[in-house]
Amino acid sequence: MRIAEMDCFIFLEEQHMTTQALAPGVIPGRLTAAQYAQNFCDSHAPLNLSQAKIEADRCYYCYDAPCQTACPTGIDVPSFIRRIADDNVRGAAHTILEANPLGGMCARVCPTEVLCEQACVRNTHEDKPVEIGLLQRYATDQFFSAPGKPLFTRAPATGRKVAVVGAGPAGLACAHGLAQKGHDVVLFDAHPKLGGLNEYGLATYKTVGDFAQKEVQWLLSIGGIEVRHNVQLGKDIALETLVKDYDAVFLGMGLAGVNSIGIPEAQASGIRNAVDFIADLRQASDLSKVPVGRKVVVIGGGMTAVDAAVQSKKLGAQSVTMVYRRGAQEMGASGHEQAWALENGVHIHHWAAPKNVVAEAGHVTGMQFACMHLVNGSLQETGELFTLEADLILKAIGQSFIAQALGASVELQAGRIKTDEAGKTSHAKIWAGGDCRFGGRDLTVEAVEHGKVAALSIHSALSA
Repeated sequence: MRIAEMDCFIFLEEQHMTTQALAPGVIPGRLTAAQYAQNFCDSHAPLNLSQAKIEADRCYYCYDAPCQTACPTGIDVPSFIRRIADDNVRGAAHTILEANPLGGMCARVCPTEVLCEQACVRNTHEDKPVEIGLLQRYATDQFFSAPGKPLFTRAPATGRKVAVVGAGPAGLACAHGLAQKGHDVVLFDAHPKLGGLNEYGLATYKTVGDFAQKEVQWLLSIGGIEVRHNVQLGKDIALETLVKDYDAVFLGMGLAGVNSIGIPEAQASGIRNAVDFIADLRQASDLSKVPVGRKVVVIGGGMTAVDAAVQSKKLGAQSVTMVYRRGAQEMGASGHEQAWALENGVHIHHWAAPKNVVAEAGHVTGMQFACMHLVNGSLQETGELFTLEADLILKAIGQSFIAQALGASVELQAGRIKTDEAGKTSHAKIWAGGDCRFGGRDLTVEAVEHGKVAALSIHSALSA
């Protein structure tokens, strides 16, 4: 059977992946223990106290700061940086987490180079912005290492109960916001751990030390949030039941579907979804047990493709090639992420699209690609073909929303849930946010804002 037909998530803390049904070249244990430790340590070292103070002093503390406007959650950047400069790190963390309850994770994974740091006025004078992301991480890391008394407390109980489906960034932010207003929340998630993509979908080297779960536990510590793991909407519980039993429902399920590569796939081992590969790595208690190919081809040009490609290289793959059908400017991965891939030995092949999977004796041996170009603005094949050898092909060409569990309860737009700016759907008792909501940019920080704004909207509706 194909690897892509296996369960979406194989949690390696319970069951190690074996080499059975894998291509001959896809094996675990390619490196020494020391090499695994070095390759998967924190990709960007955090600032120490002296570095944080020096960097904070570079801030102009602008009035009506463009960096704050560029932040999807509206963090008061000059305010938290000034607090760092004044040795008030707890105050800095309060400013961050008040606007973004997942500010610690966002400091690690948010594309600051195209958001707040791109807007920094320092770019005008010296071509180097204040390192806002690292300063945000410094403040939140210091807080989480010794939280002390709670930063936020619950309002008096309202007697209202809200169901939140999906414990990714949007669902967690919504649950926290509702609990803070005094509502009781039941948080449903299909997985054994909360966090969504923060737990299962990020490169291991981006968030070390089980930080995602530390942040989740802090968020839940506000109280009033009941967690129900391993509950899938449409399978274990129906949306109609939630609407009936709760005063409001928030949907933050993310994108569970994986897009097709658009060609027939051979019935051969060695082809799998990049999101599953990344999830296996994130849940592995022993990286030496995670198999990787000798020659890996990753199809796609987004952040998931980069994470899968770089981690394949860090697991010991001899060669890793990302293949994208258009040019570098059109890739979903930022310039920073593309540079990171190249720095780690990943080759990026542009203007090529999958044509055929090459397989022998039931195992993948490569993939044939068609060279592409633009003709009057339309992407077309040039007629030239080439083949890349591969014993592992990872598909990273985007994910899609699976809407079957919703029935006819809410209106969809372009395959995702249609909402107003506050996250309210066509159903009077249902809100939605995150990647399942139409019109988003698929950013963690934007999903947090969706959840935060929806919580305020739900609170307003329940208080009317």
